[in-house]
Amino acid sequence: MGSLAAADEPLPQLKYPQARRDDSIVDDYHGVLVPDPYRWMEQLDSEEVEEFVGAQAAVADAVLSTCDEHRGRLRKQLTALFDHPRFRAPFKRGDGSGSGSYYFYFHNPGLRPHSALYVQHGLGGDPSVLLDPNAFSDDGTVSLGMVGVSDAGDYLAYGTSASGSDWVTIRVMRVSDREHLPDTLNWVKFSRIAWTRDGLGFFYSRFPAPRDGEALDSGIKTDVNLNHEVYYHFLGTNQSQDVLCWRDPDHPKYIYIPEVTEDGKYVVLSVSETSDPVNKLYYCDLSSLAHGLEGMKGTDGMLPFVKLVDKFEAYYGLIANDGTEFTFLTNKDAPRYKLSRVDVGEPESSWTDVLPEHDKAVLESACAVHGDKYVHKLLVNYLSDVKYVLQMRSLVTGELLHDIPIDIGTVNGISGRRVDSEVFVEFASFLTPGIIYRCDVSAEVPEMSVYREISVPGFDRNEFEAKQVFYPSKDGTKIPMFIVSKKDLNLNGSHPALLFGYGGFGMSVTPQFSVTRVVLMRHLGFVACVANVRGGGEYGEGWHRAGALASKQNCFDDFAAAGEFLVSAGYTNPTRLCIEGGSNGGLLVAACLNQRPDLFGCALAHVGVMDMLRFHEFTIGRAWTCDFGCSENEEEFHWLIKYSPLHNVRRPWEKGGRGWGGQYPPTMLLTADHDDRVVPSHTLKFLAHVLRAGEEGSPQTNPIIARIERKSGHGCGRSTQKIIDEAADRYAFAAKMMGVSWID
Repeated sequence: MGSLAAADEPLPQLKYPQARRDDSIVDDYHGVLVPDPYRWMEQLDSEEVEEFVGAQAAVADAVLSTCDEHRGRLRKQLTALFDHPRFRAPFKRGDGSGSGSYYFYFHNPGLRPHSALYVQHGLGGDPSVLLDPNAFSDDGTVSLGMVGVSDAGDYLAYGTSASGSDWVTIRVMRVSDREHLPDTLNWVKFSRIAWTRDGLGFFYSRFPAPRDGEALDSGIKTDVNLNHEVYYHFLGTNQSQDVLCWRDPDHPKYIYIPEVTEDGKYVVLSVSETSDPVNKLYYCDLSSLAHGLEGMKGTDGMLPFVKLVDKFEAYYGLIANDGTEFTFLTNKDAPRYKLSRVDVGEPESSWTDVLPEHDKAVLESACAVHGDKYVHKLLVNYLSDVKYVLQMRSLVTGELLHDIPIDIGTVNGISGRRVDSEVFVEFASFLTPGIIYRCDVSAEVPEMSVYREISVPGFDRNEFEAKQVFYPSKDGTKIPMFIVSKKDLNLNGSHPALLFGYGGFGMSVTPQFSVTRVVLMRHLGFVACVANVRGGGEYGEGWHRAGALASKQNCFDDFAAAGEFLVSAGYTNPTRLCIEGGSNGGLLVAACLNQRPDLFGCALAHVGVMDMLRFHEFTIGRAWTCDFGCSENEEEFHWLIKYSPLHNVRRPWEKGGRGWGGQYPPTMLLTADHDDRVVPSHTLKFLAHVLRAGEEGSPQTNPIIARIERKSGHGCGRSTQKIIDEAADRYAFAAKMMGVSWID
């Protein structure tokens, strides 16, 4: 386990502060008694929790101080490589013509804490800063959470988030003179800003304000979020005058996301209850309102939504509408997704498939783009063996019009509307920092030209190579994995390797560029690996389901098999294999730590879901039962208790313990004090259990530390400096623990 003798400087004699145990807390799960001695750590604002956090931070600081040489070098190199201009794809608002339109885009010149929103008049116009999130706070802890620009391009509504919280406050500004309106909307969470075509206001979603009226200290409040509601806000009015458009007290767990169709006629409501890719679908014909939305002011009535789909049986995502004919991306009887169409003007109309499910590839997205009266077009995006494929197809028939060649990599976004004759495509790969393509979709044969290319000074892609391998898991299933390294690697088993995974909620992990990865490969000789384990969406819903609920153990088996492959193929050895993951990936790392401590030389678990019996009790955790199950159900409890990191901590050196004969590898657990998605108590309770397993007098000598970020959340909205500092800390720790030397 991570030979500490190889480290340049010995570690201090670590004395971990032991947490108070309350052995009176025992839960009865369907006849099984389960102790929860650290339940008090769920009271995150208590003095005792703060003392525990402070004591653990002191231990982490002591360990990290021995990593200063690597840490300083990493911070310097990361800062140098992060100092390059970064852009996101522009989006257009205005009259639809190039000269009369406004283009909006995000840009960071290098080391600014956050990217600013820029605007320019016409594609060749001079850009200027419209909104700079760096002015929101002195320390960069207030970030931009969402933006919505009115159809004419004259108003911007935007949401700010403090300390990485999911809670958002929406404000409004006039684009022409940057003047802020008095509008301020609170209690917003899991929302979209959906402007109506007339620009008079927008739909958004929120939770009710606390009954006592006190301000919410986001990140400390961990109550379950219930009773989501949809409102319409008129510009220039107080939030108290907003029109309540939809609520359903009979279903307090429902989450609503409103969207206005491009023609402005309809508002479509996506209704979900969990993180599962299934939703209900309601719509309202805004033109049917006798006095418009204005007529709803001061009334108790809600919008007359029609329930187009009223069962949680499949996912439906709006692609386009032509009058009453709506086209949706759906997985209804199509685990790899398809496009279907229905005429909402004919109640008895049946759904028809426009673009049937592909026999192998997953239909990731479809964007309705410019077309003349004869040919209406779709830019579709497939995922084939974790590689993206772009095509132009007919919106009417689904017929293939043109293949659009792209390199092996990831399409991170497509920006375009049906009124536009151009589309912007955002692309990146392991060895491509970023390219924004512009495509003229009105041309008979669409061609993509480079609109902007992101260049990283000092990075030469020819130094490195990226390849994909397929390795067998425990049950023989072939799992794809990307391996990125320096060229001409000698496979002698000596290299440090970083193995990353996620494996949950149908989320695909695809090729992306990483400044941090470049530094690790160049200066520490790392081999960087991404295992596309089951539970993700890389091969559609079948792949997702194969790593969920009763089959969740497949994720851990797939990840361990990735490590075994890297060792057997000569890339690394167990003392130099570091595993890493965040959120559901933090669960993945922690479960593998318990099950295979012998296989890894280091572990980095970010904001992990560690308590599988109580995760549903906090904030939005209830939405994850679709992937995990719920301990309140007897059958599902027995799935969860078998792998829950908190409940499977072992003493690996004791006979009968998994990994008998060894110990836990050096481990860094990362969380943040304002994480109101996976609340910090998950990490704190797991840490307390692991430290008790390795308490004084045990053979556990490898350090187990917690890095607890202040004024930060689940990972969204972090400043550039926080990203650099955290990366320097965790990889200096990994290098030190695995005896990895710096390469100039």
